[in-house]
Amino acid sequence: MGLNLTKKLILSHLTSPSDLKVGEEIYLKMDQTLTHDITAVMAYLAFEALNLPRVRTECSVSYLDHNLLYVDNKTPDDHIYLQSIAKKYGLYLSRPGNGICHSVQSARLGIPGKTLMGSDSHTTSAGGIGMLSFGAGGLDVARAMAGLPMRFKMPEIIKVNLTGKLNPGVTAKDVILEMLRRFGVKGGLGKVFEYVGEGAKTLEVPERLTITNMGAELGATSSLFEADEIVRKYLKAQDREADYVELLADKDATYDNVVDINLSELEPLVACPSQPDQVCKVSEIKDLKVQQVYIGSCTNASYADIKKAALVLKGKKVHEDISLTVSVSTRQIFKKLLSEGIIEDLIDSGARITEIACGACTGIGQAPATKGVSVRTSNRNFAGRSGTADAALYLVSPEVAAATAIKGYLCDAKEIMEDISILSDVKEPEAYPIDDSMMIVPLEDSSKIEIIRGPNIKPLPVNTAPADSLNCKVSLKTGDNISTDDITPANAQFSSMRSNIPLIAEFAYSRYDENFVSRAKEMKTSIIVGGENYGQGSSREHAAITPMFLGVKAVVTKSMARIHKNNLINHGVIPMLFANPADYDTIELGDEIEINGLIEGLKTKKATIHNKTKGTSFDIVMDISEDEIDTLLCGGQLAYIKSQL
Repeated sequence: MGLNLTKKLILSHLTSPSDLKVGEEIYLKMDQTLTHDITAVMAYLAFEALNLPRVRTECSVSYLDHNLLYVDNKTPDDHIYLQSIAKKYGLYLSRPGNGICHSVQSARLGIPGKTLMGSDSHTTSAGGIGMLSFGAGGLDVARAMAGLPMRFKMPEIIKVNLTGKLNPGVTAKDVILEMLRRFGVKGGLGKVFEYVGEGAKTLEVPERLTITNMGAELGATSSLFEADEIVRKYLKAQDREADYVELLADKDATYDNVVDINLSELEPLVACPSQPDQVCKVSEIKDLKVQQVYIGSCTNASYADIKKAALVLKGKKVHEDISLTVSVSTRQIFKKLLSEGIIEDLIDSGARITEIACGACTGIGQAPATKGVSVRTSNRNFAGRSGTADAALYLVSPEVAAATAIKGYLCDAKEIMEDISILSDVKEPEAYPIDDSMMIVPLEDSSKIEIIRGPNIKPLPVNTAPADSLNCKVSLKTGDNISTDDITPANAQFSSMRSNIPLIAEFAYSRYDENFVSRAKEMKTSIIVGGENYGQGSSREHAAITPMFLGVKAVVTKSMARIHKNNLINHGVIPMLFANPADYDTIELGDEIEINGLIEGLKTKKATIHNKTKGTSFDIVMDISEDEIDTLLCGGQLAYIKSQL
């Protein structure tokens, strides 16, 4: 019985024996790590606390790419700190303007067959070149940089069999939107999606990166394509053919389940507000007037993405009621587009070219108007994601975005172009411009490097070990699909606060419940109650740190997103699940609860919550491993790592 590619990569990186039974805890060696500026400071504060002289990975990279909008001193101070950290501990540093982390990593440093952990949920992008890649919290990345293995549960491996070929105007974005339509935002929990088949061979690497990138929106552990001739061609164009390794699933490989998608049958799709799985056909939405269009992000700002958008726009003008901005994913791609006159075509159409950065995708700049409708090629459309709380975000392909910018309402490129078939002729370059001068390489001797720490950088808060009894009140009760954006807002202002936990904690849940912070402070110790898929979205561990800082000791939910659950454990907050989901309805905001024998409950992975206000009780379970129990008993990952080292 043959092996699929996911199992091959897992087996080659196991640090302890395993029979790879689904749900069993396994440990994997991490070859590479990455961080970006918004999540990095917490990761490197943790790494500093380990007192190691240097990272112990093959390659670790610190990217300065998310918040390049310097509204005050905070972000530039953080960037200087991160540059000094990179020099001190032997990391690569990608300077502001070099490009978005996921795009640069795959192009310049990613290697098929290697493992990659990043403090960003979209690190799964690298699966497009045959890397087994994972999003994680900053403490998990610190652990990996210390040479310790990644701990996670063996996932189900789902074969996504692609057949046919995309029609003109239909894109890889439509493939992943179709997956979201079928599976939903929590349908990928505990799964790896492995894309194979004749249809996969028709997709170039950047198209594959689009699909694996948005696997994060499915809640998937990871997503993966084979490292085949398409990957070899891409690495050759990057002058890195020597890094190519052919990696294919065995012909008789087995999977836990199979999904079939005929690319030839897909139409242009759109994810409607305010979840990425609210998917329908573009043709089904009529007369949706739009105020803003954004083409960019790590999801859809490749060379071919931008060139196709430019072809739709060429010779036409952006509608007078539309603000169109375009951001290219890497400096390398920008230079290629510039040399071919494509940037000029975009400017002639009325597009505004923004920085080579994440920017608008994470709510940093280009916020929509009040109750505005914004059509975007990015990966998330949560409420408030854009920086405007009541804006409506629609996720589409670059071709649909460009057509919408011309018409002023949501539409397909077929409404704009006489011959849409020319879009299918656009391919990635045979050779990209190679210039790594914006990547600072690790120093051989860093013993004399001093860490430069600005006034905004505050110490990483560390939790205490849990007491045997927990008596407290419910400081918050949420609905389903609470995202980390809901917990820790993202825009230029908030992003610049992320190295200062006492400051950013003042805004925890501010978009969801403006009274949470004052209530949590008054309670001093509390728990949070949540619904399904609590903590979905970004890997930002601030969504775990700030509630912990405000005295939250446990979170009780119907179900919880993988990365957020890990982040809670890392910071000593106990993740609990209702044994009977119906018990969610029996507990309310402000109820006083009691849990006795909590230490023993952690060890047995179950406990009883007594609702003293209602005079009722219900059982909870804890989906945690022995390793995670030890972590929680230590009060969090940092204390646990120190004990291991």
